[in-house]
Amino acid sequence: MKIILNNRPENFEGDSLSVSKIMEIKSFHFKMLVVRLNDKLIKREEYETTDVKDGDDLKIIHLVSGG
Repeated sequence: MKIILNNRPENFEGDSLSVSKIMEIKSFHFKMLVVRLNDKLIKREEYETTDVKDGDDLKIIHLVSGG
């Protein structure tokens, strides 16, 4: 499947993958993340059950804090 991940084209095996599986494949293990799938906010508890399909636009944004 082909998707747009953080404004870049990406290819993955299969017809669909969960948000959490994509995060595992791409090694996104940050605590503070904002996830948007086709401009819809995805809550942390929905990562396992939300499927990303061919042509979807996924944004996984790492929030940075500090001072």
